[in-house]
Amino acid sequence: MKTGVHKVMVCGVDEAGRGPLAGPVYAAAVILDKQRRINGLADSKVLPAERREVLAARIKERAVAWAVASASVEEIDRINIFHASMLAMRRAVQRLGVQPGEAWVDGNHFPDLGCKGRAIVDGDALHPVISAASILAKTARDAEMRALHERYPHYGFHKHKGYATSEHLDALGRQGPCEIHRRSFYAVGVFFQRDLFAESWGAMAETLRIRSYRLYCEARKLASAASRLADFDQQVRRLKREYADVFTSTDASSHVELVDTLFRTTRTELRAAARRAS
Repeated sequence: MKTGVHKVMVCGVDEAGRGPLAGPVYAAAVILDKQRRINGLADSKVLPAERREVLAARIKERAVAWAVASASVEEIDRINIFHASMLAMRRAVQRLGVQPGEAWVDGNHFPDLGCKGRAIVDGDALHPVISAASILAKTARDAEMRALHERYPHYGFHKHKGYATSEHLDALGRQGPCEIHRRSFYAVGVFFQRDLFAESWGAMAETLRIRSYRLYCEARKLASAASRLADFDQQVRRLKREYADVFTSTDASSHVELVDTLFRTTRTELRAAARRAS
């Protein structure tokens, strides 16, 4: 943390790591010095990793004040990822050492930060002070995930930082979750449904274990995004072709039943929604 005396009182706030299946969520708060310009500030997601690191060092050197904070996996699972993100933001602002007169937060929700402020959709792309917070939160979290890779080397955290990439999902399907995976996320939580999923998953051959798990994840994703019955049924047929080996395997029968139940429930909900709209 760095602090200094200056009249600049607008604080940019952003988080990193709401979407991943593993690891803490981070947030940063920054008050920039208008007299010490930092060129190239932008949404951290569009910057190469090397550029983010360079800019992070410049922000820490030139900002009036900056701070980084996080909320743990345990907190994410206890209060949910949204509230954990808001908590990390509050902690970052509290650690500034300077009371901002106003805070600008990326997104469409403004947490209780102890000062007035506003939420700005796409603020990390529109306002340099939020971009700076985005960069500090992202680089801090990436460093933490690289360190966690040393403790849990089977998942590739140093590459995907906990996001639901194909590599990460395959590793989860092969290994199951570790203690830094977020149980409140369905792709992780399913492993703790012992009678419905975990016991039969553990008895499968590795290839089928991965394939069955990936089917479940894709089925959940499809069901959550479904809006029209015809489109949903078309995608269900695609999944049944793509995962024919799982659907026809007796060893995966309990998982297939879990997926089929999800499909039936989603169809019922879509039909009901269509009737209400007619």
